[in-house]
Amino acid sequence: MMTEEDDLYPSSVKMRYPIFIFFKDVRHVFKLDELGSEIAQIALPAALALTADPIASLVDTAFIGQIGAVELAAVGVSIALFNQVSRIAIFPLVSVTTSFVAEEDTIGRVSSEAQESDYVETGSCVDTESNELIPQKECIEGTYRPKTLGSSFDVVKIEPERRHIPSASSALVIGGILGLLQALFLISGAKPLLNFMGISSDSPMLNPAQQYLTLRSLGAPAVLLSLAMQGVFRGFKDTKTPLYATVAGDVANIILDPIFMFVFRLGVSGAAIAHVISQYLISVILLWKLMSQVDLLPPSLKHLYFGRFLKNGFLLLIRVMAVTFCITLSASMAARLGSTSMAAFQVCLQVWLATSLLADGLAVAGQAILASSFARKDNEKATATASRVLQLGLVLGLILAVILGGGLSFGAKLFTKDADVLRLIGTGIPVLVAIASIICLCILSSTHGFIGLWISLTIYMSLRAFAGFWRIGTGTGPWKFLRG
Repeated sequence: MMTEEDDLYPSSVKMRYPIFIFFKDVRHVFKLDELGSEIAQIALPAALALTADPIASLVDTAFIGQIGAVELAAVGVSIALFNQVSRIAIFPLVSVTTSFVAEEDTIGRVSSEAQESDYVETGSCVDTESNELIPQKECIEGTYRPKTLGSSFDVVKIEPERRHIPSASSALVIGGILGLLQALFLISGAKPLLNFMGISSDSPMLNPAQQYLTLRSLGAPAVLLSLAMQGVFRGFKDTKTPLYATVAGDVANIILDPIFMFVFRLGVSGAAIAHVISQYLISVILLWKLMSQVDLLPPSLKHLYFGRFLKNGFLLLIRVMAVTFCITLSASMAARLGSTSMAAFQVCLQVWLATSLLADGLAVAGQAILASSFARKDNEKATATASRVLQLGLVLGLILAVILGGGLSFGAKLFTKDADVLRLIGTGIPVLVAIASIICLCILSSTHGFIGLWISLTIYMSLRAFAGFWRIGTGTGPWKFLRG
């Protein structure tokens, strides 16, 4: 008779045709079994945390839109540029950190469980009755250690010792360095970078865009550090702590926005200052929680895995550069169409990113569980996890398409009152819901203007999906485990 675990992770995982992973146990896609519950516990808080920052950016967009279309367009270009530079470092850093920490944590737990089992089998903790009166060394982490007080013995409970995870220390050092470099790069090159993005020196967008970009760049170290720490917590399969920290920071941002922008009359500079303060608040909260769980000071520099991070993060770096360059190029071309087109593009882009990040919650769950499964050499669970996450992602995509198609046309007035901007948002919605190459982006934007930008982005996303399906179907690259 098959147990529930056997049913969940069937032994016949060595698929002849890896593409059929999409249909594997499809009837269980919404089942809250052991695997479904584990995915939900990781994915839901992760999705909320990932969506919180774009939602805060949407609030920024709504407040700035009340100032005027020029300011909204200027901030849109600055945000696109800041995100382009940030994502080049963020995605490889967070992804590699999550995988490495999950692997190290799992190996440590397996070793601890094996050691505990050996103690139980050999009776090394309490061997005979005579040993009960002899002070023993600590047997396992987080249990009881006898303590001598005078002539008596008091058994006191010890708090679990902080874990030593070399990848966590390495990620924080790398994140801090990258954050400082990003801040220096953006502050020193703000004007030429904005010129490259399509804002000319005589454009009314240049001054507010430069102010916003320069001030927001001061928060780059906090952004990189907080995301590195989020990667560590994700590796522990703890996505609630980053959620609480992110919500606290974003609530502070939403409260400070109108105060700095309208009470102190700082305009777009006030929005940037509020955002920077919120990012440092998030970093402080995460660092405080992480220090209570992990020993972040390595014994020496030899215990830091810089080489391992660079080796595994390089290909991810190339991927992210290609992905974000297309989006940044589209923002640049929208800026060249004028402030009205750029303002409409900014609203559509922020809504698109905020909703699409919900799917990243599933990606976080899949990555953490897969890394843990591979560390345990449990390919059956890895296959079941990949199948379930892919199926849930497809369902989520369809739901988001319906929500965007029906809701954005009614909610656009929250972001701007400009009639021309609202008209362009309305024309972009049908293509936004469907969501290429750079050639398509250039050709379509020049011949079809604003709508051409979104058509080309749709082609781009479709080609990315096709490439992913192809690799799964052939069982190559990271999917080779599907062939056993």
